[in-house]
Amino acid sequence: MTQQQLSEFVAATAKELDVPGVAVGILMDGQEYYAAHGVTSLANPLPVDEKTLFHLGSTTKIFTATALMRLVAEGRVELDAPVRRYVPELVLAEERNAAEITVLNLLNHTAGLEWNLIDTEDERESLADFVAKMANLGIVGAPGERASYSQAGFNLAGRIIEKVTGLSYERAMAELLLDPVGLSDTFFDLDEVLVRKFALGYNRAEDGTLKTAQPWRAYPAGARGNLPGGGIVSSAGDLLRWARFQLGGGEGVLPGELLHRMREQTVELRASSLGDGFGISWFLGSVAGVRTLGQAGSANGQFAELLIVPERDFAVVALSNAGPEGYPFNQAVSRWALERYLGLVEEDPEPVGYDDARAREVAGRYEIDVMNLDIATDGSRLTLEVGIKPEIRAASEADMPADYPPAATGFLPGDGDEYIITEGGLKGQRGFFTRDEHGAVIGVDLGGRLFGRAAG
Repeated sequence: MTQQQLSEFVAATAKELDVPGVAVGILMDGQEYYAAHGVTSLANPLPVDEKTLFHLGSTTKIFTATALMRLVAEGRVELDAPVRRYVPELVLAEERNAAEITVLNLLNHTAGLEWNLIDTEDERESLADFVAKMANLGIVGAPGERASYSQAGFNLAGRIIEKVTGLSYERAMAELLLDPVGLSDTFFDLDEVLVRKFALGYNRAEDGTLKTAQPWRAYPAGARGNLPGGGIVSSAGDLLRWARFQLGGGEGVLPGELLHRMREQTVELRASSLGDGFGISWFLGSVAGVRTLGQAGSANGQFAELLIVPERDFAVVALSNAGPEGYPFNQAVSRWALERYLGLVEEDPEPVGYDDARAREVAGRYEIDVMNLDIATDGSRLTLEVGIKPEIRAASEADMPADYPPAATGFLPGDGDEYIITEGGLKGQRGFFTRDEHGAVIGVDLGGRLFGRAAG
């Protein structure tokens, strides 16, 4: 592959999807390759490059997990220890979860915690404030029973870091991780962002135009209490430096065997486009039989993708600043890079033909705290629609991302409980339906999160 081919693909894909600004980085055979296209802002345009800052959203989680692993290496935290050893004031809606969840349960999303708390817009809210509200958080299962992606669980992990170190989460992250790894363009503080070149986020309005996403930090990740699960800001250049560290021996931070333990599967994921299982924070997957590590993220009109192929010493980073098109842009870059640089072709499974009985069985509304997921059938096709709850959107002063409109969805071969979305901004996303002991459909998994079936 040549630099020109990479640049041409990135530019053409960004133009096709109408994404204002993108930055891509490739690590191959120890060499770094970058391609950028577009501008940081439509109103005040500056060219995007590998040092342009983007809000990474949930890509933050692998940073939080790695910092905690350093505390494990130093003997200050035990993965199998109950969380209450470090945060004794923890109260949850169910005492069993509060008493039994371990540090590892937080890091592989098996704590049985709902996705997040929704009343966290106040920038002044601390992690201590967040944890004090966790009794209001929904419970989706017993500790260790199943994986369900939880922002709240990682925020609680950040509170462990604070309690053990005696430092604020941000200061502890700098001392434990960011400074030793040399990530000079990676921050949590907006004051640091404002004096550098950064990308504004954009969301697509109903008329198809792009509207500036405000506030710059995504709701609810704007609050300090949400930083550990989704508050980091970085660049394509720093993310490739981070990938080098993850492919290395943990130099200056933690022993290599502990770093590489994070890649080992701790729990299986079923029918997920995000991977086959969780390691310690990492989504573990495979393409053409070759193992991959991944952690994506989304913020307010911004999307991030980090994918590493350890056995090939390869990594790809994609950053984009428009929703919802940033997600398919990042996915297209990752697939193209795997094929063109490594010869690895990722193909989506093919759904079976429409089954009306199955479709009517699963049709209905499913929900988590901030989003509704509606599955419907017109007698000839099954569709899936996901969006922010109207009452949450109405109560917020923030400009929230647009909803994903109904998209064709098909059942996958097998028992009929697995599905794939076949069109739209979520094309390629896979999931499955959960049943109770009587066989009734009570939930649906999408993006690693369990949406419970709404009453009525």
